[in-house]
Amino acid sequence: MAENGNWLPIIAFAENPSTDQIVRAILAGAVDYLTWPCDAAQVVGALIGAESTGAALGSLKLREARARSRVQRLTRREREVLAGVAVGMSNRLIGEQLDISPRTVEIHRANMLTKIGAQHTSEAIRIAIEASLVA
Repeated sequence: MAENGNWLPIIAFAENPSTDQIVRAILAGAVDYLTWPCDAAQVVGALIGAESTGAALGSLKLREARARSRVQRLTRREREVLAGVAVGMSNRLIGEQLDISPRTVEIHRANMLTKIGAQHTSEAIRIAIEASLVA
């Protein structure tokens, strides 16, 4: 990450890279891989694409960090209720799974919405997904 908080895109290159080298580079954070030697147009194209990809990744990481911060405000039980809500479970099913009453689920659900600043259940689901609470 750069000093200004923006993500710096990485472009890897090699002469005759193996598939394994390319996969390792991408898994390590490279957004593109060039076969060397390459011409200026390929490098410029890769830089333009990497800048766009880097900005998108930075935005995703920022949204994930914000969502995780919101979810961390919740108690363990509120996180469990949020996870149930995020996968579409009813209050009754969440209660059965957690061995609590549906009314208690409603209370945890209302507290959870307030704590994460969600106006609607759909917003809470988005936050849970962005925080990687559910797949």
